[in-house]
This record gives sequence, structure tokens and C-alpha cells, in this order.
Amino acid sequence: MPSLPFYQVDAFANAPFTGNPAAVMPLDAWLDDRMLQAIAAENNLSETAFVVATPDDPEADYALRWFTPAVEVKLCGHATLASGHILLAGDLIRFRTRHAGVLSVRRVGAAYALSLPAWTMTPRAMPELAQALGGTARESYWRDGGYTLFLYPDAASVRALTPDFAALKAHGDLMLIATAPGEDSDILSRVFVPGGGIDEDPVTGSAHGLLAPFWAERLGKNAISAVQASARGGRIGCSLEGDRVILTGICRTVIEGRFFL
Repeated sequence: MPSLPFYQVDAFANAPFTGNPAAVMPLDAWLDDRMLQAIAAENNLSETAFVVATPDDPEADYALRWFTPAVEVKLCGHATLASGHILLAGDLIRFRTRHAGVLSVRRVGAAYALSLPAWTMTPRAMPELAQALGGTARESYWRDGGYTLFLYPDAASVRALTPDFAALKAHGDLMLIATAPGEDSDILSRVFVPGGGIDEDPVTGSAHGLLAPFWAERLGKNAISAVQASARGGRIGCSLEGDRVILTGICRTVIEGRFFL
């Protein structure tokens, strides 16, 4: 029976059983998209990262794609960090992606640093989404590609949210970011992607590619400490370097094995 290598990694995990679990599956060559989606659904994690070595690409070491249990996504930070954790042999590894360009992961002591594009957002009123999220958001923002951000007055308001996931799912494959000033960190957030098969994401690297520029302007500094307040929870170091966001975090391998087709 054919099989594939399988790793499960907790990314942005400062302690056991925290962070965001990702599957990392190195392939010799790309499988059919339907097979990739079926494997991700079987794994039933926020994302499964599939990687294929690209020895003829002068700018990247691997090609990388990410699937939730329901859809392929354009950008996933935590599964990229997890892929670097599994595959990094030296100090730097580069991944070519279909929609986010070349992403890199480098080793920083016991942690890893992931370079993502810094994405800005535009103010937009979204009353139906705000109502479905709950609470009283002070401001709301949009970025093409289905990214939304809602600013709340304090961390307690974000922690108390009980979204109407059925109502949110009806709006399609959106990422909904709820954020506020932090308690023991600069910022706090929760992230919901019910249209992508994930009601609440444990720790979302790609969301911090939006959160870091958003909060850097408001806080007047380029280095920000972040907490994502899901049930598992996770901590992310964020810094702006030109048009890039650098996210730092710890990864822990929790499962190694074979996936039988």
C-alpha cells in the first residue's frame, strides 16, 4: 500500500498542547488536487502543508501549498513555520507559493522566524459581519482576498465573543480577525474562518501579516508582542522590516509517521 511521510507540529507553541497543529507532508511530486484535499480532510487539522523540492528553482528550495479540511488557502503562516521546522537543514529555507510569493523561515536560537508580506487594510463598514461576530466593534477593515479585521475596545471584549458561525459561514470563505490591545502583550486577537472549515483557528500566522502593520501604526513601534486567545492559545513575536512582517515562534513536533493511501 503506498504511503507518504507525515509530521504533526504545534506551531507558535510556548508550552506543550498549545499553538496551532499543522500537518507537514513532503512529497516527491504533486498529487492530484482532489487527493490533496482528501488527505487534508482526513488529517482534520487547521492546515495540511504539502511540499515538493524544487532543485531547479534558484529562488526557492521547495514549492508549498496549504489545505484546510475544506479548501486550499492562499497563505498560511503557522504551517509554513511548521514546514521550516521539519525541513530546515541550515539556517534558512525558502518556499515558493502560488499566491504569496517566496516565503522564508530561518532559525533563531530555539525558535524560528517566518518572513511574510506586510498587508495593509482599508476601513469598511460591515454591519452584518460585526453583528454575527458579536460584541461592539469600534472599527472594521477589509482587504481584498476575503480578509476582515474588527477592532474592539479591550481584550475582555475579544475573549467574550461567541460568534454565530452559521451566519458568518453564509458570507463565504472569509478570515475574520477580532483584535484589541493586549493584557500581558501588546495586542490580542482571535481568528475565525468558518467558511474555510475552521470555526476558530488556534494561532494564525497569516492574520499577523495584517495585524502587525495595523498595530505598528497605532502603537508607534515596529516590534510587537502578540497573543492569540483561542482555547489552545499561542504567542507570536511580530516585527516590521520594510514591506515584510517577521513572525517568530517555537515549534514542537508531536507526531511522526506514515500516511497510508
